[in-house]
Amino acid sequence: MPFIKVYIHFVWSTKNRVPTLNSLDLRQTLWQHIRENAKKKGIFIDFVNGYVEHCHCLVSLGVDQTIEKVMQLIKGECAFWFNKHRLTNQKLEWQDEYFAVSVSKSQLDTVRNYIKNQEEHHKHKTFQEEYDELISKFGFKKISD
Repeated sequence: MPFIKVYIHFVWSTKNRVPTLNSLDLRQTLWQHIRENAKKKGIFIDFVNGYVEHCHCLVSLGVDQTIEKVMQLIKGECAFWFNKHRLTNQKLEWQDEYFAVSVSKSQLDTVRNYIKNQEEHHKHKTFQEEYDELISKFGFKKISD
């Protein structure tokens, strides 16, 4: 049996950054559903949180899981569930793109706290500012560049 601990910090946004998740109760309901659904699919979510137009998720990948498959299972299913249950008048759609970086064991608490404090964090910084910082910090090139 393999022993694996590979943590990935995922970030993705609503399509066109529409603030569909515009209440704390709505967000908490969605995050709880993401946790429960992921558990059923054998995906270990260490931490999930976000704000009105995006989600952060810290995931420990399993031996047969890929980044692409985990994102497909989480994003696709939660949007389907959200829309099926008509949690708002707006349809929840996610952007195709997402951000994913590995997290070392020494940085797990830092990333957990960062994800945990999204409500406070976004009182001072927009998601676009956060996104631009992440792209720069990790050396990604935007397609439009």
